[in-house]
Amino acid sequence: MRKLLAVFTVMAVVAVMAGAAFAAPEYTIKVAYIGSDSHPTMRAMKEYFVKPIEEGSQGRIKVELYPNAQLGGDREISEGVQMGTIQMAIPASAPLAGFDKRVQVLELPYLFTTKQAAFEAADGILGEKLNSYLAAKGMLILGFQENGFRHVTNNRGPVKTPADLKGIKIRTMENPIHLAFFKAVGANPTPMSWGELYTALQQGTVDAQENPYAMIVDGKFYEVQKYVSETGHVFSFEVLIANKKFMDNLPADLNALVVKSAREATLKQREYMDEEEAAFKDEVLKAGMIANSLTPEEKQPFVDAAEKVYPMFEKDFGEEVMEILKQVRK
Repeated sequence: MRKLLAVFTVMAVVAVMAGAAFAAPEYTIKVAYIGSDSHPTMRAMKEYFVKPIEEGSQGRIKVELYPNAQLGGDREISEGVQMGTIQMAIPASAPLAGFDKRVQVLELPYLFTTKQAAFEAADGILGEKLNSYLAAKGMLILGFQENGFRHVTNNRGPVKTPADLKGIKIRTMENPIHLAFFKAVGANPTPMSWGELYTALQQGTVDAQENPYAMIVDGKFYEVQKYVSETGHVFSFEVLIANKKFMDNLPADLNALVVKSAREATLKQREYMDEEEAAFKDEVLKAGMIANSLTPEEKQPFVDAAEKVYPMFEKDFGEEVMEILKQVRK
C-alpha cells in the first residue's frame, strides 16, 4: 500500500507540473508590422523581445508577431493598438500624426542631418513630449526605431534638382507634411498604403515613391523602379507603440519586463540597421538600380523648399513643440 501510495503521489506531482508547463498564458501580446519577417525590425523583435518576455514571464505572456501587413497597413495597425484589438505595433512615425497632429513634427524635412541627432531627440525631451500626447489617445511609445533616411525612386531619371520632380506622381505616406514638401518641390504627391504600392508602381498608377534603402529592398521596388536618388529628405522612425490600457493592467513585474525588452529590442534594431545599411544599397545596385547622391549644393534647393513647409504647421505643433524644436534641430 505504501509503494502504491508513493506511485500515485509521484504521478500526481508530475500531472501538476505538466499542467503548469502547458497552462495557457495569462496575457497575449500581438505585435503587428508591415515589413517582412526577415526585416531587421522583426529579427530584433524575435531575439530581444519575444524570447526574453516569454522566458522572463515564465510563460505568463505569449508574444505573437504579425509581419507582412497581415493585420493591415500602418494606419490600420495603429488604430488596432488604440482600440486594443492589437496590443502592440511598429508603424512608421508618419501615420501617427493622424492621432495627434503634434507627432508629425518628426516628419519635417531636413529636421535632422544625422541619425545620432535624431535618436538623441527621440530618446530625450522630444520623444517624452510626443509620448505624453499619444498616451492621451490610448497609446504608449515604447521605442523609437530606425526606418532611415528617405530617398526618391522613379523610372524617369536621376533626381538632382527639384525640377527633376516636376509633375511626377509620387506615392507618399498619409502625412500632410510629406504632401506639402513634395508639392513645394513641384511633384504630384499621392498618399497610398504600403500594401498597394508595389502594384501601383508596376502598373504605372504612380511614377515614383520615397523610402529608406531597407524598405526599398523589403518591398522589392528594385523590380519596378530604375533610379534611386539619395535626397535624404526625412529621417524616418518606426515607433513601437502599445495599447495604454493593456500596459496599465499588467502586473508591475510584467510591465517592467515588457518595457525593458522593448528598449533592448529597439537598441538592437538600430544596431542591425546601422550594420546593414550599406548591404541594402548594394542589393538594389546589384538588382540593376542606378543610384545618385546629391552634393551639398544640389541638396540646398530641396532644403530651401523645406523651409517653406515649416511655417505651414506651426499652429498644429503649438508653442510647446516649437520651443523643443529649437533645441533638437541639428
